[in-house]
Amino acid sequence: MPQGVPETVPADGLTTRQRRNRPLLIVHTGEMKGKSTAAFGLALRGWNQGWDIGVYQFVKSAKWKVGEEEAFLALGRLHEQTGEGGAVVWQKMGAGWSWIQRGPSEDHAANARDGWEQIKRDLAAERFGVYVLDEFTYPMKWGWIDAAEVAETLRNRPGHQHVIVTGRSAAPELVEAADLVVEMTKIKHPMDAGQKGQRGIEW
Repeated sequence: MPQGVPETVPADGLTTRQRRNRPLLIVHTGEMKGKSTAAFGLALRGWNQGWDIGVYQFVKSAKWKVGEEEAFLALGRLHEQTGEGGAVVWQKMGAGWSWIQRGPSEDHAANARDGWEQIKRDLAAERFGVYVLDEFTYPMKWGWIDAAEVAETLRNRPGHQHVIVTGRSAAPELVEAADLVVEMTKIKHPMDAGQKGQRGIEW
């Protein structure tokens, strides 16, 4: 594992500075919790750099008020009032829904496709510095959105736009296109001992 020093230097014609500041496509996948949490941590770092943040939340219910949403919206208000950090836009695709409680439907598929079209427009306009596509692997897994198209679009996005995709079962095309892929693997979990999720940890 690299300790802050690249193991190899590619012959890509870029300077060290250009290579270091290259925008990244990041995928957080795997069965364990923490994928979205890690993505929002990266978005927080981006906000601190003054980058505008765009969150596109797929799958989770619109009624589920996650702590990150409240925190980022507060940061967005701080930016509006003081100019500190970056702007924040938090978008839920359609009415939102929980994949744990209800099965997918055509309405959900249409919402997901509409959300992907919005992401493509925002990427083309270079609207944000950091994009969090939360739980975006599921619309690809269920065949609602073409994974090859997603990989090509994200690989060829213009400007300096970091994109973080979260969710289980990331498509091979997305993994291949990504610069950084993390797979969350469970070693231990409180639920193994019968403990339910708790405030401040799960939401």
